[in-house]
Amino acid sequence: MTHKIDEEMLQTLAGEVKALKKERKAVILAHYYQRPEVQDIADFVGDSLQLSQQAAKTDAEVIVFCGVHFMAESAAILSPDKVVLLPELNAGCPMADMVDAEALRAYKKRIPGVRIVCYVNSSAEVKAESDICCTSSNAVKVIQSLQGDDILFIPDENLGRYAAKILGRSLQLWPGYCKTHDRLTKEDILKARKEHPLAKVIVHPECREDICQEADYIGSTAGLITYAQNSENKEFIVGTESGILHRLHQVCPDKEFYLASERLVCPNMKSTTLAKVRDALKTLSPRITVKEEIRVRAKEALDRMLAL
Repeated sequence: MTHKIDEEMLQTLAGEVKALKKERKAVILAHYYQRPEVQDIADFVGDSLQLSQQAAKTDAEVIVFCGVHFMAESAAILSPDKVVLLPELNAGCPMADMVDAEALRAYKKRIPGVRIVCYVNSSAEVKAESDICCTSSNAVKVIQSLQGDDILFIPDENLGRYAAKILGRSLQLWPGYCKTHDRLTKEDILKARKEHPLAKVIVHPECREDICQEADYIGSTAGLITYAQNSENKEFIVGTESGILHRLHQVCPDKEFYLASERLVCPNMKSTTLAKVRDALKTLSPRITVKEEIRVRAKEALDRMLAL
């Protein structure tokens, strides 16, 4: 009975969100790791940068970003003329918090001339201190575009190590990582393989090195979805945040997906609810803004990446 009530409540909330969205001339963006019902009301579902670019292209006046803080900041960097809302203000990213602008400035002072490749999972202030940004899908290409060895990759050492290995280059790595992906162990993968011997193992490069070594395919969230769609295989063990399963089931209804570990849940991504999305549209808050001098410098680092 409670399930039915929940369903009805979600439908009511979804209806309210749709009406308010129209009234506010808003666009709703949701990351693949969001709750299923939040993904379902979004105009665009994708990975973080893809979403910010999509938002910049729309003529909406308001962007509601169902994701975490750095994602809403990226939208504000690319769309300074729009109102950017983050329905849950406390939805942060522990990995993004592992590097701050002050520590980065100190590092640059210690190693003059070092170039900073900054994963988009970082704050606007950190992007402003960086030379170029990258995503999990283009990190290899971005690093390839830079000459020499004095390159620092921030903040995710796993993604940096993965890209360096592909290129056969040595990078300086910042000691940051994703707490959710870090919970996945090699034992989890081996156990899942035993239970599903025909399944391909697909993982995100934010996973630890020993996990990546066990994988059949490593890719960004969008990359994992494309791989599953194009693969002849019918079963997959998925090594990234649980929210992606909703999208995988939608685009591959005839295939089976098994989460590599029940611990692959990001509390920050799951903190956005339909009720919070509705309230954000009602009150036009919490609003995310970026100081203009930081925005301009952060945008330069993003633009250098987009130019590639």
